[in-house]
Amino acid sequence: MKMSTRNQEAKSSRRELLPADHPQAGVSPAEQSSRLGPGGAVASTGSVDPAVGGSLPASQNMTTAAAIVSTLKEVLQIVLPAIFLAALIHLFLAQATIVRGQSMQPNLRPEERLIMEKLSYYFQAPRHNEIVVLDMPESRALIIKRVVGIPGETVEIHQGRLLVDGRESVPTMVVKQDLQARTAAEDGRTAPGFGSFHSDYGPVTLAEDVFFVLGDNRDNSNDSRTFGPVHRDYIRGRIWVRYWPLTRFTIFR
Repeated sequence: MKMSTRNQEAKSSRRELLPADHPQAGVSPAEQSSRLGPGGAVASTGSVDPAVGGSLPASQNMTTAAAIVSTLKEVLQIVLPAIFLAALIHLFLAQATIVRGQSMQPNLRPEERLIMEKLSYYFQAPRHNEIVVLDMPESRALIIKRVVGIPGETVEIHQGRLLVDGRESVPTMVVKQDLQARTAAEDGRTAPGFGSFHSDYGPVTLAEDVFFVLGDNRDNSNDSRTFGPVHRDYIRGRIWVRYWPLTRFTIFR
């Protein structure tokens, strides 16, 4: 009996001498025995710490993936309609444009930002004095000009002054240099061949859906005096708003 008691005391002292960071430190003998696996190894509790190289449970990975998919769906539900709406506006309603060159000075200055609206020309033709954006015949470059002659009118430049149906148009135009002009075909499109004129042009009667356009800066403008009257198909829309610079903000009627 004395020997058995000494053995128990020795085992107890060995348990008490376990280091503080040992997995079994501070654990009762009954708990220690329950945690021992085959051969006396410490059994795993089943928890994994991701910080020391473990992986997240499958259920948590699935939750994260579902959250990402849900977020992407929400973003697409907002972005795609916005892109579609912007494309519709650009194609059929309005378009931003920038003034290039000096042909429309002093009313429009280089690098000013404008909004061209397209909707009104689906229902009505361009009218006198409207500032329009059009494709230059042949080159298809976008240019900005002012409508000075509409279908059925006779346009003439005589002694440097613009005449529409024999009446002087306001503002007056004074041509101070020789220009090269193309003659217009019957449908209003430009025809091959150049004709030279000084301060005189025309008279030319505008056919159906054909318009005469000029730059406000008449001495520095490539317009109907050089490429002839333009068909309505070439006109993209009219200038509606000048939004930049803010100090020159204008709504054009």
